[in-house]
Amino acid sequence: MARPMRFDASDSGGRGSPSGHEDGESGEVTVHETPGADMGDMAQLQHLSEGIIDLDEFEDLFRTFDHSAWRLESRRRFASDEATDTYRQFVETGTVDWDREDPYCELIRSQTTQGKRVERVRIVDQPATTGQLYLLNNAKRNSGLGEGIRNLWRADAERLRLPSEDFWLFDSRLVAKLRFDDEDHLMDVELITESAEIARYSAIRKVAWHHALPFEEFAVMLSDSE
Repeated sequence: MARPMRFDASDSGGRGSPSGHEDGESGEVTVHETPGADMGDMAQLQHLSEGIIDLDEFEDLFRTFDHSAWRLESRRRFASDEATDTYRQFVETGTVDWDREDPYCELIRSQTTQGKRVERVRIVDQPATTGQLYLLNNAKRNSGLGEGIRNLWRADAERLRLPSEDFWLFDSRLVAKLRFDDEDHLMDVELITESAEIARYSAIRKVAWHHALPFEEFAVMLSDSE
């Protein structure tokens, strides 16, 4: 049984992985191979104290991953986004003057310039929520940092039986599952290293990435449907 580890936090604006097979009719994902955990997993977590880490330690995962950081975003809104000046600017004008030199940009750019992959799939409703449109606008900035960003309609995600979870998968070895309260504030994060669960999340990544569209194509399709 996996030992879950959580940390309290607030939100902020080449190794092998298991293969997965998607049933064309049902959309059900089957994992064909389960990677074994190694000491690298424990080394990455050995600094944790009693299963609780703070926001700085979570942020360190983005500094220390070896080759890939991948996220599934399934939420309709993020309370932290709505508290920002950029969100207010987007609501008022429909555009945002993004800061491309803030700490997040510097961190992600420093990783992608080393050849590391930072990717995400964002689930979008029909009609899209204001928060989802805001993040679609944000994708213009983040793609310039070297992020790979794709979008998928929620109806398609449900057909594919993708979970309604928000998580990061690091190096196909560590999952950081984001947990939110009823007001859409990031409450804490659960770290998962149990091999069968890593296999499941890796299969989710494979299916979501395959079916999602690059954000530029998705934005055009969204505009044409309005």
